[in-house]
Amino acid sequence: MPLLHAIVLGLVQGLSEFLPISSSGHLLLVPWMFNWHDFDNVSIEKAFDVALHLGTLVAVVGYFWRDLVVYVREGVRLLIRREKPVNAEGRLAWLLVLSAVPAAIAGAVGEKFIDEKLGTPGLIALSLVVFGVLLLWADRRQGSRTLADYTAADAVKVGLAQVIALNPGTSRSGITMTAARLLGFSRDAAARASFLMAIPVTAGAVAFKLLKLAKDGMPDGLGGAMVVGVITSAISGWLAVWGLLRLVRSRTFSPFVAYRFALAAVVWLLMITGVR
Repeated sequence: MPLLHAIVLGLVQGLSEFLPISSSGHLLLVPWMFNWHDFDNVSIEKAFDVALHLGTLVAVVGYFWRDLVVYVREGVRLLIRREKPVNAEGRLAWLLVLSAVPAAIAGAVGEKFIDEKLGTPGLIALSLVVFGVLLLWADRRQGSRTLADYTAADAVKVGLAQVIALNPGTSRSGITMTAARLLGFSRDAAARASFLMAIPVTAGAVAFKLLKLAKDGMPDGLGGAMVVGVITSAISGWLAVWGLLRLVRSRTFSPFVAYRFALAAVVWLLMITGVR
């Protein structure tokens, strides 16, 4: 894989993982649009995917590390000591883990179906539009709930919504923010919940894929591209988290919805004209 491709895909992954525009959709559309054939070899695609997700995991852990130290400490304390009243941070830590369970199960069970049946350019474009409309609608609702109000029922509902993001074009961050807004959370709380939920989901996926990579072996000549992919996705991912959390304090998600519509239109235009 050319290092330029690795840089571009790393930047795309980092930005689109945390902005509500679908990272999986972009990682399929970019090579398709530019006629890149780096992922014709499935083993290369799987290996490089590990690098990209490792980078975004580093990004979100790096941004929230102070919060995570508290959540992990209080979560472990709650598990061992079973203290009452339940500490708010310890409770939230386990609720975030609970929210990851539905997607983890669905991803493991449906991996073959997702790889073989989903992710065509036309379906990605349709998903960008449909779930963009849903995000726009949800974001117009008033909400004032904070992470302190997050309940087990919320964790299950948002976790189930996250399953839909296994379909490329949906957007994991987009669908979880949509669900959180529909449940009455503020825009800032919805974004923070989405980012924190990404940690157990991504960590589990990276660990699972690393085990498979260790078993199958890394494709020859991919080491440099993987390092570049980790670095670029980590940097761009951190910037995406930082930027979005500042943006939502005063703006809606409308610009991202507009981008989703525009990208879908470009994809359909390329298909209709036969350019791709």
